[in-house]
Amino acid sequence: MRITQGTFGFLPDLTDDEVAAQVQYCIDNGWACAVEYTDDPHPRNTYWEMWDLPMFELPDASGVVFEINKCIEAFPEHYVKLVAYDSRPHRETTALDLIVNRPSAEPGFRLERTEVGDRRQNYTVTSYAAQKPHGERYSSDGR
Repeated sequence: MRITQGTFGFLPDLTDDEVAAQVQYCIDNGWACAVEYTDDPHPRNTYWEMWDLPMFELPDASGVVFEINKCIEAFPEHYVKLVAYDSRPHRETTALDLIVNRPSAEPGFRLERTEVGDRRQNYTVTSYAAQKPHGERYSSDGR
């Protein structure tokens, strides 16, 4: 299963040059960039671990790309994403978030259905990866 969260989630993974172009687009728009990572990409897990501090007022994409590569180097089997924040008045929101690294194997999610009163059905999404302890969910040796 392939996680399709964020901007361009439906496309194949972007190349390094395409990621750098997206970073430059964010900088050209005046958006602050940050790098985040996680081993639990559940759709409701919107608060990933932040890699270093957000980067403001950079002249070009090289600083952000450097931090993306350092995060991937430190966490090669985690999801890593670029987040761009638009701080303009009346916007003040995430303008772009883009997964730039994935673990080598993505186990996916299980959909659980529970029947409750009056023929209603409740649904729960559970990550197969969450069955392992935090930090061991995407081990490179498959354990």
